[in-house]
Amino acid sequence: MDNVYLVLPSKEHEQSYINMMTEWENTGEHIYPGAIRSNGMNYSDWLNKVKSYTHKETCPSHLVPSDTYFLINDNGKILGAISIRHYLNENLLSTGGHIGYGIRPTERRKGHAKAMLKMALEKCIQLDIKKALITCDKTNIASAKTILANGGILENEVVEDNGNVVQRYWITMR
Repeated sequence: MDNVYLVLPSKEHEQSYINMMTEWENTGEHIYPGAIRSNGMNYSDWLNKVKSYTHKETCPSHLVPSDTYFLINDNGKILGAISIRHYLNENLLSTGGHIGYGIRPTERRKGHAKAMLKMALEKCIQLDIKKALITCDKTNIASAKTILANGGILENEVVEDNGNVVQRYWITMR
């Protein structure tokens, strides 16, 4: 596996971000974490939005402050992204969790998610998160394996209104 790093999004990542999002959109898959979706914004506006989410004063009131990182390799290619929510509201406690992540389609099954989650858990310690809740759909076996490989303990499963089953895992920081 390549050397990989978590970095805060910046202007220098624009082309790699566009490439990743185009790849993801071409698959028709849902894009995770939700924070990386541009929703029609240009990169500069998206970057400003993500930066505004890091502080309670500038974060939209229906969300909680969060930090979003890109996972990049030595060549600066974005392999995936991860968001760390600073604390949980009722919705996040039920089915969202502290951490949301995704690996771009062509970079899956290479160990990147496991490495990215491990690095994000180290950032959780810096945020004074003692136990992190991480959730995934029951059908997402790869994500469940990633969470388990990082020390996740399944607490329970929650059935959403649409019938989707969400598994809730907790990871205690060391």
